[in-house]
Amino acid sequence: MNSLLSRAVELQHAAHTLMYLGMDGEPLYSDDFCRQNKDVLLKSDSLFAVKSSDIEEEANLCLALLMGYNATIYNYGDKEQKKQEILVRACDVLEGLPDSLLKVRLLTYCYGETYEEALLQTARKIVDGWGQTSLTSEQVEAAEELRNMEENPYPWEYVD
Repeated sequence: MNSLLSRAVELQHAAHTLMYLGMDGEPLYSDDFCRQNKDVLLKSDSLFAVKSSDIEEEANLCLALLMGYNATIYNYGDKEQKKQEILVRACDVLEGLPDSLLKVRLLTYCYGETYEEALLQTARKIVDGWGQTSLTSEQVEAAEELRNMEENPYPWEYVD
């Protein structure tokens, strides 16, 4: 089955793997790095024009596309424009999306592009509502990702 949701989740996984490539202490080979970059970019481009009428499927798609375009080093000159279009779609979806892990992840990636404080605060409110007891590994990872984004908001800005 090659449903839109499964393709979006597959892209999320591939982008996550690419973003953390080499972080496990394993050697990083340039040919593998380039192959994975190309694979993630091709998957992102193939899903870019696709839209879903289902709010959760569209949220997963927007998240996958933001992750995919952020993870890749390749850019054919239109990556920033594509990310802006995805952000518009994501904003439409976020309004109707119930508080959930998916919403936190999408808010975090949108914040990483825009640095709009309201996105961060909404995500923080949801995470704080989870409490600290019996969090799933996905919730822990999302909370850590949010905290990292919060503590390092402008990774490309140099401070004197």
